[in-house]
Amino acid sequence: MKAVITGATKGIGKAITIKLCEAGYDVVLIARNLEELTKLRDELSSSGSKVQIYATDCAIKEDVYEFINIAEKGFGFVDVLVNNVGVFLPGSMLDEDDETFEKQQNININATYYFSKFFGKKMREANKGHIFNICSIASKAPVKDGGSYSVTKAAMLSLNDVLRQELAPYNVKVTAFLPGSTKTSSWEGTTIPDEKFVQPEDIAATLFTILNLSKGVNVDEVQITPLNF
Repeated sequence: MKAVITGATKGIGKAITIKLCEAGYDVVLIARNLEELTKLRDELSSSGSKVQIYATDCAIKEDVYEFINIAEKGFGFVDVLVNNVGVFLPGSMLDEDDETFEKQQNININATYYFSKFFGKKMREANKGHIFNICSIASKAPVKDGGSYSVTKAAMLSLNDVLRQELAPYNVKVTAFLPGSTKTSSWEGTTIPDEKFVQPEDIAATLFTILNLSKGVNVDEVQITPLNF
């Protein structure tokens, strides 16, 4: 079994990577920072899984397609795609520079579209596979000082639903995760205690459980939030 994970070196992506490697998956890891990718590959060296790394800036379409062209030339069928890469740039939508919205759009929605379209076609041909889209609680309700982020995450959830509709007849599953406040690097330096957050490992464990459900069932979306933030 093989999984492609974007935004793999930190937070949710890293937790999912570790969980799948522990379960015997080979993984293809995508992130912008080659040094962090190399470090994670070294950490996983004892897992027995094959780990491939690709330094890709998901804000740049040409970089994404450079990776896709490599994939097209052949590293085998991908059973699982985890669209995790994302960025949150806080601020007022009315007052921000256009580039603030455009960067979040490129990373949060456009990259997800490109990866899903490529691997979704492969899964459709094979009549199997599972795509996970790490959306956000902001996909359904705008977060304060996160207007553009909320717009892009709402679009990501809509993309998820279209993918599920188009791929279900081909036995390909599509699941959206809508996490609330999750203890990732974006909260670095906070004095809020860990128990007030969703942990990345919670999302990884839930994703793995979904992967092991019966063939005929699809979990459409998972909303996972702190109990008492």
